[in-house]
Amino acid sequence: MAMVATLASGVGFRSYTSKSRFLTGGSRGKLSGEISPVSVRAPTSSSSPVNSFKVVAKKGEWLPGLASPGYLTGSLPGDNGFDPLGLAEDPENLRWYVQAELVNGRWAMLGVVGMLLPEVFTKIGIINVPQWYDAGKSEYFASSSTLFVIEFILFHYVEIRRWQDIKNPGCVNQDPIFKNYSLAPHECGYPGGIFNPLNFAPTVEAKEKELANGRLAMLAFLGFVVQHNVTGKGPFENLLQHISDPWHNTIIQTFQGY
Repeated sequence: MAMVATLASGVGFRSYTSKSRFLTGGSRGKLSGEISPVSVRAPTSSSSPVNSFKVVAKKGEWLPGLASPGYLTGSLPGDNGFDPLGLAEDPENLRWYVQAELVNGRWAMLGVVGMLLPEVFTKIGIINVPQWYDAGKSEYFASSSTLFVIEFILFHYVEIRRWQDIKNPGCVNQDPIFKNYSLAPHECGYPGGIFNPLNFAPTVEAKEKELANGRLAMLAFLGFVVQHNVTGKGPFENLLQHISDPWHNTIIQTFQGY
């Protein structure tokens, strides 16, 4: 068995050698057809290492080769130098935008889950609830206009408190009505307590991951809305339709129908 393996190695080695000599004009321009055993030695630790390289994206460049603005140094979590309109050039605006993106990303993650999971559970028969795009047609304890006013007042109160915390961190840690409730000293945007039931530490890595998922959720929410306006269906139903006939139910056929 070893002899067969050696002969096979010899054939490949001899053929390659003969071809090289033929192409380079060696061995008087003749091809050798002889087969002889060739000993092949396994590489040892002293062999030269294999060259390798790794491509790493440079932090602070959302587009390779494009210089980042001077006010975006890459020190903030999720900062890749993306500000084509120069909105964050003012340091005060930058502080607000950092917190605004964080909160909007969190709302987007909750919103995407709230849009997707009820549709999935309804399709597989676990629950029976309206689709997210028909939720406004359902009857609730109050009219739509009353609910809008209630939500506006509540959100207005929350946003004012958040703005105060950004301007003067820690000034809203104590509840204005129930004085016995207060938050421990914390970094703005990461209050902890009931808002962090799993007690995740606000490390740089955790902040980067949360922002990445929040940005993805904002794009997903926009995609869900556009997709429904085009197809009239939810994302999970569109997925099932594509899986049932992947060659004909694609984005190309969808756009061809409009």
